[in-house]
Amino acid sequence: MNRIYLDHAATSPVHPKVIEKLVITMEQDFGNPSSIHATGRDARKQLDKARDRLAASIGANDHEIVMTSGGTEADNLAIFGTAYARRKDGNHIITSQIEHHAVLHACEKLEKEGFDVTYLPVNEHGRISIEDVKQALRDDTILVTIMLGNNEVGAIQPIREIGELLQEHSATFHTDAVQAYGLLPISVDELKVDLLSVSSHKINGPKGIGFMYQRKGTRLNPQTFGGQQERKRRAGTENVPGVLAFAEAVSISQQTMVKKRKLYEQFKETMVSTWTQEDLAFEVNGDEKYTLPHILNVSFKGTDVESLLVNLDMAGLSVSSGSACTAGSIDPSHVLVAMFGEKANQLRNSIRFSFGYGVTLEDIHLAAQRTTDVVKRLVK
Repeated sequence: MNRIYLDHAATSPVHPKVIEKLVITMEQDFGNPSSIHATGRDARKQLDKARDRLAASIGANDHEIVMTSGGTEADNLAIFGTAYARRKDGNHIITSQIEHHAVLHACEKLEKEGFDVTYLPVNEHGRISIEDVKQALRDDTILVTIMLGNNEVGAIQPIREIGELLQEHSATFHTDAVQAYGLLPISVDELKVDLLSVSSHKINGPKGIGFMYQRKGTRLNPQTFGGQQERKRRAGTENVPGVLAFAEAVSISQQTMVKKRKLYEQFKETMVSTWTQEDLAFEVNGDEKYTLPHILNVSFKGTDVESLLVNLDMAGLSVSSGSACTAGSIDPSHVLVAMFGEKANQLRNSIRFSFGYGVTLEDIHLAAQRTTDVVKRLVK
């Protein structure tokens, strides 16, 4: 039985061209970019070129890109860095109930340190209200951190509208763009964000590398200390092979973005139409209009998520119930709780299918049918 991997929102396979770039860089550009000799200067030159490419992908300048170890560190740097840098300005932070745990747990830690955090609710489609943001804003609000696209149900948040709203407020605006990057066109000027987080392994790049965008003039305290790398914002010898491989993945994702979106929408339509024809009792969680193209979160009535995952795995399907960062946990998804309430059936019967590199329409037809067979067997 061929295994079909449909958990790309958790992590994605590394693209062959990215692997090739990674290996070549490890062999040829191994120098420390901080060294003044020729080997170090060569590494610095390649690093600078890669940074330019990363910056261009979001309409930023190269000096506004801070390399990190991934999305979690980028989120943490944005949140803790802003909170500590602006504590004299106020102690109020606004976020949403459906953020990634890299954001939520950071905010929870800040609450223990005396910061006041407002967790905005979402509607049944997983979207926050602009009016709620307006109502939550205070004179002492120093940070608003709202994700661009949700990793569990794919809900796209009104980031551009929030950015417009905050033009008349002094709060720093951060967005976690980890799931949206590479699939949605992103312009930091159009979104009017001050900080933005991105991770490599979601777009067929290597794990352990990402970046944080920091708009020029945005105050931020460093969270690691040592050398003067990243313009004193993040100490530590740069991961040159990782950065160059990441930049290669970015180039590929930017070139194929439109094609991927169309393909993934076709995947969704194929799965939904198959289940409809098979007369399965199911509901798609999220808003069809405001959703990431590669995520399909589905509630199969009459099933239990744990037995469903086990049986789908045995049927050769790699899928998940939501965030990979809580894999193995029996706790219900905090995203679904926010959308439907603590006693909703969706908490116990929802599965996330997420698409990416290497998945074919034939795979999707087969996956839809295998899912049908499993669900019908379980609901008898």
